[in-house]
Amino acid sequence: MQKQTILMSGAIMGGLAVAIGAFGAHALKPLLLESGRIETFELAVRYQFYHAFALLSTALIMNHADSKKLSYAGIFFLLGIIFFSGSLYILCLSGMTILGAVTPIGGIFFILGWILLAIGAIKK
Repeated sequence: MQKQTILMSGAIMGGLAVAIGAFGAHALKPLLLESGRIETFELAVRYQFYHAFALLSTALIMNHADSKKLSYAGIFFLLGIIFFSGSLYILCLSGMTILGAVTPIGGIFFILGWILLAIGAIKK
């Protein structure tokens, strides 16, 4: 992914985290309380925020270190948001517990993203 795409992805994911978090705190709160999934929903929003910031940081680091590893870090952060937070959002709204098996895949993507960010940041 190019620096501009990673930067835009981070901004979009951050904005969506605000919107989804607000929607969950207000419109979905009764549903989430009834299903006992409010903490799960908040975890999904929190991790989406963390990794939106990771995407933004990756794009900024690309100004100083031009590395394919940084590009892949951005891809893995974005995939992590989709798989980790996305599966938790769907789980909270649908009750489909089978999606709990998808969430760790997102976690693995997050870990790979952080590893590649570290390697890419030190390698010029």
